[in-house]
Amino acid sequence: MTQKLFWDDPYQTQLTTRVTGVSGQQVRLEQTIFYAFSGGQESDSGTIGAYPVLEARKDGLDIVYTLAEPHELRVGAVVDVHIDWDRRYRLMRLHFAAEMILQCVYQYCPGIERIGAHIAQDKSRIDFARDGSIAVLFPQLEQAAAGLVNAGSPIITAFEDEPSQRRYWKVEGFATMACGGTHPRTTAEIGGIKLKRKNIGKGKERIEITLA
Repeated sequence: MTQKLFWDDPYQTQLTTRVTGVSGQQVRLEQTIFYAFSGGQESDSGTIGAYPVLEARKDGLDIVYTLAEPHELRVGAVVDVHIDWDRRYRLMRLHFAAEMILQCVYQYCPGIERIGAHIAQDKSRIDFARDGSIAVLFPQLEQAAAGLVNAGSPIITAFEDEPSQRRYWKVEGFATMACGGTHPRTTAEIGGIKLKRKNIGKGKERIEITLA
């Protein structure tokens, strides 16, 4: 099983490791810093052994990487892994920005149901089941988010259940949430954010989040 070093240090951008599996374009690694799409957070981009990674996907508790063909990697080969740091860091910030807003929505609108989420490099979004514009909450959400950012609180991440690789994050005095994504060290790193409301159908509201 691939050892997921992006949980130990989400700021690591380069790694030397070994190939443990090859099947056509698909390879597996002994260790990885290359996050695969999960929980709405998009995959990292980068290279393995200088070959561009076309797709990174979860396979149970493992990760499979699809490389551009042709490649010459073999099991046991030592390879360098590089990720696009600018993309990773934006994903980390937008991911936690979305989770801050989600937890604030839960606080200001008890019982609301989240029905979707996606974190991309340009923006993140959260979808809710709700009648009526969710924008009425924006003044409270923006104030709460700014307070969290200004506080610069540590974002603690750890395993809830290590054998099943279930993880969580926690900010003391704010919230705890199950999540296996990559996160900044502190809330201060999120910086300013902007919220936009979008109606996506009857009884459905979306909050789009961008970095200011």
